[in-house]
Amino acid sequence: MYYNNKKLVLFFCAFFLFNSVNAQQNTKISMSLNQIWEKVTANNRTIQMQDLSVKRTVEGIKDAKAERLPEISAEGEYAKVSNMPIYDNGLFHTPSQFEVVHTSYSFGGNAYFNLYNGNKTNIKIAEEKKENEIAIEHRNLTTAEIKLRATAYFLDLQRSNIFKALLLKDISDQEKQLEEIRQLLKNGVVLKSDVLRVTLKLSRQKMALVQLNNDLTIANQKLNILTGLPDETVIEPVADTAADLPVLKPYATYLSDAMAHSFAYKISEKETELRKLELKNVKANVSFKLGLFATYSYSYPQIFIYPYSISLYGLGMAGVKASFPISALYHNTHKARAAGLKYQQQEVEHSDTEDKIRQEVNEAYLRYQESLTRIDVAKENISQATENLRIVNNTYFNQLALVTDLLDADTQLLQTRFDYAAARIAAQLQFYQLQKAIGNL
Repeated sequence: MYYNNKKLVLFFCAFFLFNSVNAQQNTKISMSLNQIWEKVTANNRTIQMQDLSVKRTVEGIKDAKAERLPEISAEGEYAKVSNMPIYDNGLFHTPSQFEVVHTSYSFGGNAYFNLYNGNKTNIKIAEEKKENEIAIEHRNLTTAEIKLRATAYFLDLQRSNIFKALLLKDISDQEKQLEEIRQLLKNGVVLKSDVLRVTLKLSRQKMALVQLNNDLTIANQKLNILTGLPDETVIEPVADTAADLPVLKPYATYLSDAMAHSFAYKISEKETELRKLELKNVKANVSFKLGLFATYSYSYPQIFIYPYSISLYGLGMAGVKASFPISALYHNTHKARAAGLKYQQQEVEHSDTEDKIRQEVNEAYLRYQESLTRIDVAKENISQATENLRIVNNTYFNQLALVTDLLDADTQLLQTRFDYAAARIAAQLQFYQLQKAIGNL
């Protein structure tokens, strides 16, 4: 028996020592929501991928502009030439051999400068610029989405901390109340079942506290991952819960802001402009090309112009080159139609995106309005539940009410406080969702 108790004591000592070591390893940081956003913008991997996508499109613009520069190439050739067989009596008879110069080589360079190719170079540059603008808006949209997700985790932490404080206070009050009821039991005033019911409720509250601690740990890790902080970091959200929530502007103002600043709307708009440029590029396939060219090379032997000479010679040419792709008149017809249909499809999609943005703004606006009303209702419910508990508490200890009435009154008050805290947190989240919908996050 002594041995078992000793093992139990050692186990608890090791357990508390382990917890204390972990507590020392964990780093606590107090952070506001703006600081969370700064961390997310700087460290989030999804946003970093979008940054790389923007840089890639910048290089695409530079590459398209580089096509305006002349094309310059150098080439060389070296060969060993065999004798030339002459079939004097036909292919199936032995030929005579005609001696030739057995060594041949050439080296030189050429250049081409495009003057006009249906404006395709300028269209290509415009397309790459539009791709860059789309990539920037995608990055802004991704940043807003990640910031909104971080806001949800931050507010979740804040709500859980509020719930934990309320629950700890309620547990403390319940423990004091349990002692009073136990004293009444000793005096024979109440039944033992009253003590058992209060004890059962207290154990449930303690179990809820365990769940809350786990919720805090889970939300904290999610926030750490988004912000790029180590998993051991414990974030303590700093926020003024007593501050007034933003007042709603007229719905028309939010809708106007959304059409001017919404990232999704801008992306759709620029995608439509890009499809229009692609259509122009396809149509430009049916156009003549004009450019300057120059070439100069050294060759051996000279067999280009008669009389031939077994010597090294140089030859250069320069001039204007023009061409027209006649086959493009029929090869390009269906390509142009396909590009036109793709442009029309994008226009319809742009209109659909506009409808979705209007719906998103309207829903976020109404939900925020609803959450403000819920706060007022929850505040009124706290007053009523507090008064109800005061009345039931007095009647119970005067033997005029049952313990179930007392427990129900306690639960209702705690629940109304939970509802009020949750309503404030939900209202803040709805406000940020509205800001994201109008492109202001």
